[in-house]
Amino acid sequence: MTSLLEQPAAPKETVRPARNWRAGLGLLPFAAYLLVFLGGPLYFVITGALTDSGGRPTFANVLASITEPQYRLAFASSLLLSAVTALIGAVFGVFLAQAVITSRPGSPLRRIVSTASGVLAYFGGVPLAFAFIGALGQTGLATLFLRGVGIDLYAAGFRIDSLTGLGLTYVYFQIPLMVILITPALEGLLPQWREAAENLGASAWSYWRHIALPVLAPALGGATLVLFGNAFAAYATALALTSGSIPLVTTSIASALSGNVLAGQQNVGLALGLDMVVVIGIVMVGYLLLQRRAAKWTSR
Repeated sequence: MTSLLEQPAAPKETVRPARNWRAGLGLLPFAAYLLVFLGGPLYFVITGALTDSGGRPTFANVLASITEPQYRLAFASSLLLSAVTALIGAVFGVFLAQAVITSRPGSPLRRIVSTASGVLAYFGGVPLAFAFIGALGQTGLATLFLRGVGIDLYAAGFRIDSLTGLGLTYVYFQIPLMVILITPALEGLLPQWREAAENLGASAWSYWRHIALPVLAPALGGATLVLFGNAFAAYATALALTSGSIPLVTTSIASALSGNVLAGQQNVGLALGLDMVVVIGIVMVGYLLLQRRAAKWTSR
């Protein structure tokens, strides 16, 4: 007689969690919010960009938004400004975040930088423009101080309402945003990796070149793309600081929608908005792809 111990075990039943469709009801308010405040404007922009003033389908608006000299100049200025400020913000933000990570827990540096980054990363618009005008304007406090010690910025060609001055203003919120974005990736670098590299005779530069930077590359690239999109979509700061004197995509959209276009090009502003949506969409797709590669390190 077969003993109980020799009897084959009964197959385990697969327990499938019951699907509670009521749990999905909590998403309805958020879905409605996206539909009204994101889907509605997007539909308005797309349909307006692809129709003329009479409602007939046309690609003339899109062609005008990418072929007209003033709009090409606006795109060139926006892309240049976004790329430069994103790179500067990424470089300085990484060094600042690394300094915070390597400081002792609870140190004043860690507390000050963490708190300031959370505030300054979202400090923009008219208040930021006013602050820089008060500091680096023609009669700003910093300008007068430097002039008193023999350094005249405006005599050297600097202007706060120039592309350089606007880029300096953008860097003010790009660096704190980079600190917020890259800190989780830096915290994902395990100390055992550095200890193993040092035990094998690797220098600090070799560790960063062959271990840390390859691991951080997706997170660095994704964070830099976010900075690029953040600068590319900025509007209020540029308008308040330059009064629209610098051709940018965002200010060109505002000018076109206010009626400052040629006859028959009333929907060019919506076409510029569509071009901007495409650029931001490409940036976000790249960011999501890079974040997927970086997630396995930041989740450790």
